Amino acid sequence: MGDGQLSVRSQVLLWAAQRISAAVLALCVLVHLATIIYAVRSGLSAAAILGRTQGDIGWFTFYAVFVLAVSIHAPIGLRTVLSETFAWRGRGLEWSMLAVGVGLAFLGFRAAWAVFL
Repeated sequence: MGDGQLSVRSQVLLWAAQRISAAVLALCVLVHLATIIYAVRSGLSAAAILGRTQGDIGWFTFYAVFVLAVSIHAPIGLRTVLSETFAWRGRGLEWSMLAVGVGLAFLGFRAAWAVFL
């Protein structure tokens, strides 16, 4: 494993995290789209939507889970694409994908918090 390859255990954990986060994302996307369709068909304005979400811990929790799933899923998938397309491996790739995940989490939680406030 001195050539930058992950251990089999690490590969299995990434595989499981990718699949679990995909399942969570599928559910979150369905709920999010259903909510958008409901809001549009009900003629709700952005102000009315924010009025319903602000201070609602349930919506904050939902979007926090959504953000967490994206922050796990996207970097793992991007890691695979970069590794297979450009043969990029090793610590540089792993640290870069960690930075992508942290960046997505920061921006996503910031947005969820802004909607909650």
